[in-house]
Amino acid sequence: MVNVMDPICQKACKDVNLEAFCPVVKVNTENIKLIMISEALPKDIQDYFYSGKSASFFQTTQTAFADAGFEIDHPNELIEKGIYLTTAIKCTKKDYLVSADTIKSCSLLLEKELEVFENARVIMCMGDFAIKAVNYIFKRKFGVKVIPSGSTYRIRDREYIHHGIRFYPSYTQTGDSFNIEKTKRIMIAEDIRNAMEYLNRDIL
Repeated sequence: MVNVMDPICQKACKDVNLEAFCPVVKVNTENIKLIMISEALPKDIQDYFYSGKSASFFQTTQTAFADAGFEIDHPNELIEKGIYLTTAIKCTKKDYLVSADTIKSCSLLLEKELEVFENARVIMCMGDFAIKAVNYIFKRKFGVKVIPSGSTYRIRDREYIHHGIRFYPSYTQTGDSFNIEKTKRIMIAEDIRNAMEYLNRDIL
């Protein structure tokens, strides 16, 4: 994995807390078929996906999968099912939003992280930060913007496939907003269900 104390981040990322960096997660990269990218690290690293069953990021993700019809009891179960969770921004935010420069800078780190998952067939972009970061990556590597601009609810039902990967633009399943916006919860559940169905078809 990568460390956000990279000089790239120190130079460009002015609206995040550089001292907080994404923990290393041990995983068999060959087994990962679906990558779910959320927006940014939680303020408390104990709330990160793989910090345990009580971590808020895991709990909201667990709820999202339950809404989609998949019961998950522990973060390791997702890894066992070939699902890897990460964030587009590898630091905590200072404010609600971050700049395009920060997302672009951090996408270089996300790119390094994603490169190890050679068997990934689905990437779910959970929120605008994730959508923008993935677009920066694929624009650099292949000259392709994989997900078009536009409101998520307008573009999420279309099919986006590039270099053998199916992309799903959706809403973030982490944070307080997930607990109160029922319409987004419904759409997130639909996107997870569709992604899992596509992945099963692709494997078969």
